[in-house]
Amino acid sequence: MNALKRAAPYIRMFKHKVFVLKAGGNAFTTPEGTRAIMEQVGILHSVGIRVVLVHGGGPQSTELANALGVSTEFVEGRRVTDESSLEIAVMVLNGQINTRLLAACRNLGIPAVGISGVDAGLIKAHKRAPVPMNDDPTKTVDYGFVGDIDEVDASILLKQLDNDLIPIISPLSADESGTLLNINADTVAAAIAVALEAEKLILATSTPGILESVDDPRSVISYLDIAGLTKLRDEGRLTDGMLPKAAAIEQALTGGVPRVHVISYELPDSLLLEVFTNEGLGTLVVNDIQNLSLAEQQG
Repeated sequence: MNALKRAAPYIRMFKHKVFVLKAGGNAFTTPEGTRAIMEQVGILHSVGIRVVLVHGGGPQSTELANALGVSTEFVEGRRVTDESSLEIAVMVLNGQINTRLLAACRNLGIPAVGISGVDAGLIKAHKRAPVPMNDDPTKTVDYGFVGDIDEVDASILLKQLDNDLIPIISPLSADESGTLLNINADTVAAAIAVALEAEKLILATSTPGILESVDDPRSVISYLDIAGLTKLRDEGRLTDGMLPKAAAIEQALTGGVPRVHVISYELPDSLLLEVFTNEGLGTLVVNDIQNLSLAEQQG
């Protein structure tokens, strides 16, 4: 009862607001882990929060690639997608993970619908041109069939939300000629959060939040702003996997999303605790720390 009383102000505050949750493929490697996340999503939905879930599928794609003898290459935390890797991404993202999440929702009585960026032109994208490497700008890297987002058609998702459905989104898209493109799920989640004018973007990761020291999981930074995030990146204190997340966080905040949260999917009820308590569990990122309330800074 006390927990409900403490949560009540947040439920009133966030009712009818849009939350975009992104969870990587690591979060869905076991039925138990999948159920734990989807139960929390279902609770948010049941109290009137409009949830959009974007999922990744990195570990599952790597596992299938290894089984098929296809090499996997990463550059600066992002996957290089050749033709074989693209076929694997389609099989894993649309065929395996999206369907299993929908099956978990059916078991939990959660009204959900699966969709990718290809469906109804949800995400318009183009193939990324070779780009300079951060470590050596004189060199370029070709990411293959990787897309950069041109536009998100928010009306497609709003129709689903208005029908009391939870969109579960696979981060695939296509260009105008119908060529399939793989897009980083963090990037997709940020673009969708901006397009929907979301109240929050929540990134569920394998770490407890953004760390002061990458080697110390206890060094979680409770809150920081874009300037602080940039400082961590410039000082080399963000791991490869956190670099695309940092870019997505900045994209969301500069695009008008007020709050971005980085939490661990491994901690029990981390999503609910981050949303419905002042203390939270992970890292809160905002445009400017000066805009945080005293209570948020003390949380």
